[in-house]
Amino acid sequence: MSQPGITPADLQRAIRNIADFPQPGIQFKDITPVLADARLFSGCVDLLTADHQPGSVEAVVGIDARGFIFAAAAAIRLHAGFVPVRKQGKLPYKTYEQSYQLEYGSNTIAIHVDAFKPGSRVLLVDDLLATGGTAAAAAALVQKAGARILDISFFIELGFLKGREKLRNYPVRSLVVF
Repeated sequence: MSQPGITPADLQRAIRNIADFPQPGIQFKDITPVLADARLFSGCVDLLTADHQPGSVEAVVGIDARGFIFAAAAAIRLHAGFVPVRKQGKLPYKTYEQSYQLEYGSNTIAIHVDAFKPGSRVLLVDDLLATGGTAAAAAALVQKAGARILDISFFIELGFLKGREKLRNYPVRSLVVF
């Protein structure tokens, strides 16, 4: 059910800032107040999917773990399948894997090799765009698995971290930018 009148500014006002979490110097953007409010949560999903009509997307991809929340809801809204991108070793079937660099070290994510039919139209959704490493790795996996990314949508973008630069080959939308 669509929630008329919810704006990105409404969502931004509901995001709670938590100083020094998970470590000193980090200003954590807590989205749980948005998730706890049915009107705001539904409105957020409406805004994330606003550029797509039901049937125009064959799958919505969500990134482990908070991206699952928004991507699964978006998939239902768009009458599309949901495809999880998970941390290495968490998917039970054959996978494609993609490693990427973190600030200190690296990580690897995976997607099932049969996640999509060739050429599937995909929307990639995540809760937060920070440095862009995870989203860029997820986008590479989607393409490796044979799908075509229509766009990448984020609830929140930390613009000062310039993560969008790693995604310059894709249309990127963010609802709230800090």
